[in-house]
Amino acid sequence: MTVSAVAFSGMGAFAKAAADVPVVEKVVVRNLISLVIAGAVAWRVGRPLLGRRENQGLLLLRSLLGVGGVVCYFYAIDHLILADATMLTRLSPFFVAIFALLFLGERPPKAVILAMMIAFAGGLLVIKPRFDLSILPALIGFSSAIFAGGAYTVVRSLRSKETPETIVFYFSLVTIVVLTPFAALDFHIPTGRESLLLIGIGVGAAIGQFGLTLAYRYAPAAGVSIYSHTVIIFSALLGLAFWAEVPDLLSFVGGVLIITGGALAFAAERPRRSELEE
Repeated sequence: MTVSAVAFSGMGAFAKAAADVPVVEKVVVRNLISLVIAGAVAWRVGRPLLGRRENQGLLLLRSLLGVGGVVCYFYAIDHLILADATMLTRLSPFFVAIFALLFLGERPPKAVILAMMIAFAGGLLVIKPRFDLSILPALIGFSSAIFAGGAYTVVRSLRSKETPETIVFYFSLVTIVVLTPFAALDFHIPTGRESLLLIGIGVGAAIGQFGLTLAYRYAPAAGVSIYSHTVIIFSALLGLAFWAEVPDLLSFVGGVLIITGGALAFAAERPRRSELEE
């Protein structure tokens, strides 16, 4: 999970640096590179690329939810400081807990429910609700967490049915098919520097996605490791180093609450993880 966090924070920094490239184009390139990497891994280990016939519905649902999540996230990166956009996406594990309860019957402990409330309070501090359109990027960033939570819940239901290579390949393929027509309508010819940034986005996404898929494959849906929240710290450091971005006081407190919620959820789920590992 820590490797995944580092990779995703790097992906976000590359995406922000490629500010002149349209969001949809960045997402298509991101998933094109992930498609090649996942396909190569699946071929090397002899895994089916498109999965079993009986799992096509779940694989498609996971992919469409993932498309919504990554488009919303990249939009938020372009319009918010990197730390704020990343903080909002860190709410996704708590939506996993909600969706896992509703659709998988995995009831979280009371401490996890408390952790969710703390994290959502932190999310509100980052969003800073107000009655004008300036809140739109933050709401879209929040939506990315909802989409991602749904996607990872489906991954949870596929844990014993499909391999991570197949899931990542399928998601990448669906993203390319769905978004390529939109990218063509507003295609931007990247410069040499932008091409390198786009490659960085794709490599970071592939590493992060494999790490995250493996984590959700082997852990209880509500029990997301505290290490996943280190992506907030990495992103804040990158934003400060390259764009002199400093989160305001409300965002800082919100980030602390989100990380605190993740820590509480991790501690509450530790006994159940131990039982599963025995």
